[in-house]
Amino acid sequence: MTNTPSAPDTHTESLPFRVAALYRFTPFENAEALRAPLRAVCDAQGVKGILLLAREGINGTIAGTDEGIEAVLAHIRTLPGCAEIEVKFSRAPAMPFLRMKVRLKAEIVTMGVPDLDPRSEVGTYLDPKEWNALLSDPDTVLIDTRNDYEVAVGTFKGAIDPDIKTFREFPQWLRDKREALEAEGRKPRIAMFCTGGIRCEKSTAFAKAEGLNEVYHLKGGILKYLETMPQEESLWEGECFVFDQRVTVRHGLEPGNLTLCHACRAPLDEDDLASPLYEAGICCPHCHKDRTDKQRARYAERERQTHLAEQRGEAHLGAKMAEVRAKKHRARKEERERQRALREGAAQAGSEHAQ
Repeated sequence: MTNTPSAPDTHTESLPFRVAALYRFTPFENAEALRAPLRAVCDAQGVKGILLLAREGINGTIAGTDEGIEAVLAHIRTLPGCAEIEVKFSRAPAMPFLRMKVRLKAEIVTMGVPDLDPRSEVGTYLDPKEWNALLSDPDTVLIDTRNDYEVAVGTFKGAIDPDIKTFREFPQWLRDKREALEAEGRKPRIAMFCTGGIRCEKSTAFAKAEGLNEVYHLKGGILKYLETMPQEESLWEGECFVFDQRVTVRHGLEPGNLTLCHACRAPLDEDDLASPLYEAGICCPHCHKDRTDKQRARYAERERQTHLAEQRGEAHLGAKMAEVRAKKHRARKEERERQRALREGAAQAGSEHAQ
């Protein structure tokens, strides 16, 4: 991979903010020493998002101007082992992060399996075209390694949902399902996928360590698939959850139409938003019963401060949330009206044909 700046995303090039998702498994002898300089260059460039540093490498998603993102990536490529770090780009109509965080972690993606090193042995990488071919084979066991709320908004057709709350639960789930996966004494052909590819680095390494030899994963994850696979050839169903204010993305990595509950961070559809249990910024049908009065009061105060800041014209931390929600609501309304017009037009055409 070369280190030249990537070309603009032509399908969304008019959107002002560039989003970069990245990770690299590489040994950092002193991750703490890398933190302050990395944070300084992000702040200097007005870049926001989250970057995780650990002894095993770097992981994160950041957003900013094209120039700002390129400057931060240039710095990251100077870190040990990161010269050829792979980056997935998309664009957003508004800044999808509220602040910049650079955090030190024990793992850049938490699986909780000691001494697991994805650099030593992982599953076989497949590009999107190869992935489609593998999934067309009925003997392939397809596993979604993401959390339950991510799977709920979209996944590949025929994928097994482990129904896990966190990635830490995946190793035990795989061990529990091992016997079923090896039905009739056959070693299964396993294909795994996740959002950007990083979780599959560990899940496939774990599967190989457990003695499952024929293991594959989608190179670049769902994001690369949605970016490069023509929609008419796609095996993806729904939208893809992302961990920023866009909430989800669709084919071409265009921002999706779901809204995020800012209390529990669950993705919300039209039915959720119409529920009497939904209060913007406070709770939703998924978390209403789990929130205490004290928590609701705190969330309500946060919303109140956001609206006051908007009225004063100040850039309060949450000031963009209402704007993003309103844009998504308008987009959903326009899409519903468009679909209704198409249905009415088709019905009218059918009636005229019958006559």
